[in-house]
Order: sequence, then structure tokens, then C-alpha cells
Amino acid sequence: MRFFAIASLAVFVAICGAVTQASAAEPANSATAAPLDLSSLETRLRETEAIGLMTKLSLRNQVDDLLNQFRAFYAGRLETTLEDLRRPFNLLMLKVLSLLQDKDPSLAAALASSREAIWAILSDRVKFAAMS
Repeated sequence: MRFFAIASLAVFVAICGAVTQASAAEPANSATAAPLDLSSLETRLRETEAIGLMTKLSLRNQVDDLLNQFRAFYAGRLETTLEDLRRPFNLLMLKVLSLLQDKDPSLAAALASSREAIWAILSDRVKFAAMS
């Protein structure tokens, strides 16, 4: 059962991993934050007790649904805009952050600081395809 708790955020971690790869490929800017450390983030998500097993499973389903919406959007099967997809992304991110903020504030801060970088991956057809 612990395996499913770990897998529940695997897609989210994969997105964060894509952020790390994309950040490494872009020129360094002193005003930007350091790229996410994927292995550290993955370990922290796996080990955090701030999110219970059933909640992790629910989050996994929500992440999968959101990614499927992006796939359908890029395939032309979903008539919407990126602005419309931003809302469920923001809601999901806020949900994860709210679950982490009291019991694992450092992990919440790491995810919050990666929010726009994750959106940049999701909202770019080429980067999203490379991630998937």
C-alpha cells in the first residue's frame, strides 16, 4: 500500500523533473531561483507525513485528469484555452500547498517556488510533449 502512496505523486514529480531539465537548458539568470533538485523533491514527497495515503491517491487522480486535459488540448480534442486550463492547475497546486504548509512548510515552499516553472512546462506544447 505504501507503493501506491509513493506513486500517487509520481506524475507531479515527473513534472518537477521536467522543470529541472528545462531550467538546466536555459541560460542562468541571477534573479531566478536555483533549479529544483528532483531526487530530493521525490524523496521528500515520498516521505512526507503531511499528506495521508488516501489523499495522495486522490491527488494522483487529479494530476492525471489535469494532464489528460492538457493532452486533449494539444491534440485538438478539447476546445478550451490555456487560460482556462490555468484555473484547475492553480487549484491543484493550492490544494497540495495547503496540505503541506503546516506540517511540511519547507516542501511547500519548494513547490510554491516551482509553480511558474511547472506552468511554463505545461503551457508549452513542445516542453509538455518532451515531458510526457
